[in-house]
Amino acid sequence: MDDNPASRLTLQTVLEAGGYRVDSAASAAEAVEKLEDSEYELVLSGLEMESPEAGLKVIAHARMMEYKPATALVTAYHNGPAGNKNSILIQPQDVPGLLGKIAELIGVRASRAINREVRLASQS
Repeated sequence: MDDNPASRLTLQTVLEAGGYRVDSAASAAEAVEKLEDSEYELVLSGLEMESPEAGLKVIAHARMMEYKPATALVTAYHNGPAGNKNSILIQPQDVPGLLGKIAELIGVRASRAINREVRLASQS
């Protein structure tokens, strides 16, 4: 999710070329609506959308969803939160690195889901 059409389209194109199905949103409100209507394995959000907090609000909403998608903030700025494990620094020359990070986030989500199911089954 990003409010910059060029950035959103570029990221969508790269991810689709990597074999991922992608839905995009131009605003935080649109992203939240999509989160309520569908289930996603991964939610990526630009750090700043229509306001400096909008991207963080989308991530916070995604983390509250029962289906627990993996989440990450996407930024092209070195002074953003890229050091955070839940952030991805977009570097156009490193498409394989971006796709690797996406696969890693989805893999971690799948592992957590399996562990959650095993815990629930052992409690029964």
